[in-house]
Amino acid sequence: MIRIMPTRLSEHRVRVPGSKSYTHRALIASALGEGLCTITDPLFSQDTLLTAQALKQMGIPIEQYPDAFVVRGKGGRITGGELPIDLGNSGTSMRLLTAVATLSEGPIILTGNARMQERPINDLLDGLHRLGIQAVSLNRTGCPPVRISGGPLQGGVVEIDCSRSSQFLSALLLVAPCTPEGMRIRVVGDPVSKPYIDMTLGVMKDFGIAWEREGYSFFVPGGQLYRRASYAVEPDASNAGYFWAAAAITRSRITVEGISLASTQGDVRFVRLLKRMGCRVTSDDRGLTVEGYQRLQAIDVDMSDMPDLVPTLAVVASIAEGKTIVRNVAHLRIKESDRLAVTIENLARMGIRASSDGTDLEIVGGAPHGALIETADDHRMAMSFALVGLVTEGIRIGEEDCVGKSFPNFWGVLQSLGVQIIS
Repeated sequence: MIRIMPTRLSEHRVRVPGSKSYTHRALIASALGEGLCTITDPLFSQDTLLTAQALKQMGIPIEQYPDAFVVRGKGGRITGGELPIDLGNSGTSMRLLTAVATLSEGPIILTGNARMQERPINDLLDGLHRLGIQAVSLNRTGCPPVRISGGPLQGGVVEIDCSRSSQFLSALLLVAPCTPEGMRIRVVGDPVSKPYIDMTLGVMKDFGIAWEREGYSFFVPGGQLYRRASYAVEPDASNAGYFWAAAAITRSRITVEGISLASTQGDVRFVRLLKRMGCRVTSDDRGLTVEGYQRLQAIDVDMSDMPDLVPTLAVVASIAEGKTIVRNVAHLRIKESDRLAVTIENLARMGIRASSDGTDLEIVGGAPHGALIETADDHRMAMSFALVGLVTEGIRIGEEDCVGKSFPNFWGVLQSLGVQIIS
């Protein structure tokens, strides 16, 4: 457990590590490619290292250096094995690699921790069944562990439901070029987290993959090879959000370097929400800046495309004037924790009224008081609620090491702003 001491911030510049989402996708694209690819400035975290290790178990040589991964692709050839591949609680790894496993001739079992075994993947498994792949939930719950056999995937026509996760579509898109027939994919229903689909398509394009799109129907020709000698990962917009939120809360000015509004990461749009709440936002060739200078105001916002920043916005809303309504975030219930429930519980510990009908989240701003924040071993909870400690006495964070999942040096970066953290 650690304690965050209130700190008067002024003007600061920070740099956050590489994007988790881009790092996952670049690792997979490189692994499915032909020859060497150097991935520079990646995120080294629990989740991305799990993806790298899993790809190694699938027969892909990967070397790790202080500032890069070097991946030797085998042209879409994947090998199975008898030992299960443990993906902890990395939902991205589980969903994307479930599809990658279909390229193997032998069976592959993907498993994870107790929370992972509560996170649904049946929509993706159903899609793979339609493509002729035997992919089953071993516990018959629609959740991991999963066993993939009956490959390699040939391609074909498939519909996929992405109302719970856009990663089901991203998984199919990433493996489609490696199939002999290619793949026609149609999304049924309204997909959540749409910017992440664009991110996947962008990585594919960067690696030389052709695809066609009409709305949420896609065609990816088969027999293609991912090719790229090097790939640079841009800073993580989700992690940048904590520092933009810190500026809003403390009425300071913080620039996150190396990122701009032109980023294809959907979470960069978080600064627009802070602007609506009363902050100034500026961008230049060095980075993106948020300046808090007045009392924050509540907003009404749809965050279906920015789920990772809902806890961060909730923390900002806790000190804003009025009632903030965050709409269409039911998919938060199947994240690393039930983020709707855990966010509400921690706000209540600080004396802030919040509620949810299962789809929307409402937060009534006020004056948070000190509390022990129970993170449920969820990195987003630890980092988001730590921000309250900048302006409130007595904020303590339990299980603080859980930030290693996505931002291992978060506490060090926070301390670089002059924030005192007491163990």
